[in-house]
Order: sequence, then structure tokens, then C-alpha cells
Amino acid sequence: MRREFPQFFLAPADQAAPQLLGWHLASVTGGVSTEVSLTEVEAYSPDDAASHAFNGIRPRNAAMFGPPGTLYVYRSYGIHWCANIVVGDEDTGAAVLVRAGVPVAGVEHMVNRRGRASDLLNGPGKLTQALGIDLSHNGIDLFFADSPIRLTPGEAPLTILATPRIGISKAVERPWRFVSVPH
Repeated sequence: MRREFPQFFLAPADQAAPQLLGWHLASVTGGVSTEVSLTEVEAYSPDDAASHAFNGIRPRNAAMFGPPGTLYVYRSYGIHWCANIVVGDEDTGAAVLVRAGVPVAGVEHMVNRRGRASDLLNGPGKLTQALGIDLSHNGIDLFFADSPIRLTPGEAPLTILATPRIGISKAVERPWRFVSVPH
């Protein structure tokens, strides 16, 4: 059964993204439980040249056009898995890339998966590796009670910085990267 999600999940990506900071992304993969609190995200909308949805729906990005709370997973540069949380109305193609977090539970398993304790969750590929997220999780519902990857509310940050997105070559001027400032 699907849990209820907050109204802000129906907002455009640039409005929903900062509200995801502090939320918890938890995984149970390979019998291992891990959980992080999101500290950095980036918004992508269908009218955004940097978005995978810019040229419409394709087999690779179909999950991005799912209902709010769907996980969209893709491989970046043929190396790293990246995870996005779908927001906005279904069939819109808006999503929020999860870029970084801090450990909440299972840090020893995250270190094991990453093979290191330093720079554990400070990048989208590092975060997905630490949580054990891969292409097999593409299209799952983050609000389904029995999902192996779940999204739950956490503590909202007191201060959020909005900056240009990083690691892209198009629409770089949009201040759609949101970072929580530690207390």
C-alpha cells in the first residue's frame, strides 16, 4: 500500500527540491539496511536543456514521467548510478537529483560498499553506491511501504543555499542546486 506524500511533491522541481533537504532516503538491499539524510539536491524540469526529460519520454527516462515519489535511476558517464526523485504531476518529467547526504543508519555498511570512510556521501554516485542503489531500483515507488528504497520525512534545515547546478554543460545559470547549511 502506498503511503501519502506531502503536497509539495506536486510542485515544480525547483520548488520541491529545497523541501526535500533533511528527508531520509533509506535502503534495504542485499539484506543490508542503510539510511541517509539528504543535504544536497538539484532540480530538473522538462523545459530545462540539462534535463533528461528535455526531449520527451524515452525508454531510458520513462521513470522520470511517473507519479511523484517514483525513483528514476540512470548511469552517469558509464560509471556511477545516479538517483532522482520524481516530482510534479505525473507525465511531466520533473525530478530532483539526490547529490549528497549524511549517514543516519548503517554507516559501517556504507563504508563497506564504498571501500572508504572519507568522502562517503558527497556526490550523487557515492550516495547511490553507499545505499546500494542501482538500475534494478529504477521506477520503484518511494512511498510504497514495502519498497527496498524509501523516502521519509526528516528535520528540515534552518538554512538552505541555492547555487548553480554542477557537472552539467547546459542551463548552468539556473540556481537549482540546493544545499543545507549545518546548524
